[in-house]
Amino acid sequence: MSGRGALSGCLVADFSRVLAGPLATMFLGDLGATVVKVEHPRGDDTRRWGPPFSGNESTYYLSVNRNKRSVVLDLATPQGAADARVLARRATVLVENFRPGHLARLGLGYTALAKDNPGLVYCSISGFGGAGTAGATLAGYDFVVQAMSGLMDITGPEGGPPTKVGVAVVDVLTGLHAAIGILAALSARHTTGVGQLVEVNLMSSALASLVNQASAYLNAETVPHAMGNRHPSITPYETLATRDGMVAVAAGNDAQFRALCAALGDPALGEDPRFSTNPLRVAHRDELVTRLEARLAGKSVVEWVALLRAHGVPCGPVNDVASAFSDARSLGLDPTVVQHGGDRSDAVRTVASPLRLSASPVAYRRPPPALGCDTDDVVAWIRTPDAGPLDPS
Repeated sequence: MSGRGALSGCLVADFSRVLAGPLATMFLGDLGATVVKVEHPRGDDTRRWGPPFSGNESTYYLSVNRNKRSVVLDLATPQGAADARVLARRATVLVENFRPGHLARLGLGYTALAKDNPGLVYCSISGFGGAGTAGATLAGYDFVVQAMSGLMDITGPEGGPPTKVGVAVVDVLTGLHAAIGILAALSARHTTGVGQLVEVNLMSSALASLVNQASAYLNAETVPHAMGNRHPSITPYETLATRDGMVAVAAGNDAQFRALCAALGDPALGEDPRFSTNPLRVAHRDELVTRLEARLAGKSVVEWVALLRAHGVPCGPVNDVASAFSDARSLGLDPTVVQHGGDRSDAVRTVASPLRLSASPVAYRRPPPALGCDTDDVVAWIRTPDAGPLDPS
């Protein structure tokens, strides 16, 4: 794609590492921003988080670092810190996830930078709150936050041990919140001409992600716990056994439930006084599931998915990751980006952006960079007084 990105002309100084920050800055890069990834000489920790590896780098690192330049700056040295300050003064956006207060001691905190760059949008990502909060000294890791936030307690089999989600979902949500906050601050700057400090933290993002489960506690004093694949408030909204595997069924209203019963060849079940409304189905969940699975045992997952969809029942197979990508391709979603060039001899495959913008489409200009591959060019630009914009390509 060659259309001008929505964030063309925006220079992002990315001082973040691992997942939440790099994911947010990759989103900005996809939207057209020029992203400079500032790394310690040993590189982003995720470069070594493997196996699996692709070549010499972890597939973890490759997942969240396309559309960036990699620049090695040792912030512990006077020259490295000085170069970083020049980059920050020229940036539109700065993203960081150091321990609260660390960059301020290097002259890279928001207050100091905003004096020279009042339009700067400065996004600070922490584990449990910024400077001045009781949680500022705590290291923020997704796994720990999943445990502390209650997310683990509502995940996994009913009666089983608390279970983490299969990806670092709190980091992902925090990255999304960071990107939303940055875009909101950029929009406000169009009106005021002034940037601002955007703060997000993993714990608050995790609590916000609990949505209806949190509301159950806050408004009805109901403390939810893990229910496996079942929904606390809707039935049937879970995985059900067929002849050869599990099918996910999401009958979210009474009409869909009756359509399910018709597809199963048991329309009378939809009018049964024990199951005719959702609250009644929740009250008689186990009995209902027994009736449904007795019918589902007669056909395969593939057969049931086709039949249920023909009746308008939301459903799908329980895929592994390979089957998920295959399904997405069959649905015309074009879920994969293949990038060549840059400093890489082998192609890099990443998940396509879910965003589709008609006038300013996302673009995939650069594969994830090798450590420090852009240092010479970017440092020369930093040390050139009154340099024009960094080449956006």
